[in-house]
Amino acid sequence: LDPIAKEVAGLLKHVRDAGLTPSTREPLFLWHTNAAPGRAAPKQVIVQFHILGVEHAIADAVLIRAVRSLMQDLGKVDVKLRLNSMGDKETRTRFARELTTFFRKHGATLPADCTDCAKTDVFTAAEKLACNKDECGLLPSPTDHLSEASRKHFETLLEYLETTDTSYQLSPELLSRGNAWSDTCFELSLENGSKSVEAWGSRYSEFAKHFFKTPTPSVGAVMRFTTETREVIPAMKEKTSPRFVFVHIGDEAKRESMKMADDLRRARIPLTQSIGIASLTEQMRYADMMNPPYLLIMGRKEALERSVILRERSSYTESVLPLDGLIERLRLVA
Repeated sequence: LDPIAKEVAGLLKHVRDAGLTPSTREPLFLWHTNAAPGRAAPKQVIVQFHILGVEHAIADAVLIRAVRSLMQDLGKVDVKLRLNSMGDKETRTRFARELTTFFRKHGATLPADCTDCAKTDVFTAAEKLACNKDECGLLPSPTDHLSEASRKHFETLLEYLETTDTSYQLSPELLSRGNAWSDTCFELSLENGSKSVEAWGSRYSEFAKHFFKTPTPSVGAVMRFTTETREVIPAMKEKTSPRFVFVHIGDEAKRESMKMADDLRRARIPLTQSIGIASLTEQMRYADMMNPPYLLIMGRKEALERSVILRERSSYTESVLPLDGLIERLRLVA
């Protein structure tokens, strides 16, 4: 396994040993770090984010935006997002044939270490070549060989990123190894070129089979950043029950809620939702479990009208609030 896959494998083993079983009915959003409260900060802090149990491309989009937001807060500059898709098993088989033909045809003009590596592992050879800026433009693109399922997944992800104003750059030279990763792969870095904070992530549904009894759609990201000081990390604040649970109905509401979540985070208004669950019944079951004073409800009509329904659960009273000025109104309630 590559170093990032080893980090992910370690976390998945802990998840399995803890008896947690993600599923499409009860997906998990997990995070983990090697920085422990009460101890000095390590020189290199590693933070992982994972969504287990959500096959839909919205999981990729939510994860990317979460990591991007954290990196912006840490780096104080904009973040560059590079994207590619290596596809599923069917795609990798096609792409492997294309790479084999490519190295055979162009071997005489390529670096010797790449052509030698291609004799045993064309994907590793392609990675080596991709690191060479002068040569990487020659490589075939995996997105030209995507299966129908992988193509649809990747297009849906790009649609979510575009409708939530998340800028990205398609990067055919961004490759991942097939023994752990599949479909979407992405890299985030600071726009100023600093390597102090960077992240890499991918889908790894096939890899997750090694840790859970059933196939589990999964996507994760590993972020690394160097610390300037080795101060003792303070204890985490005790978790409190959220005052708002967001309930969405339809894709339009999902997209609008992703943008709204960023505004609420910056305003420090806590909100939780089951964005990976489409069923209204399951979302309401989750809301009952969290037992917040208020629900924020958005369907297709509200999303198109740029509004949201605020329901007070104790009295069942409802009011329709426009998204413009929503934060000020919620601050009064919170």
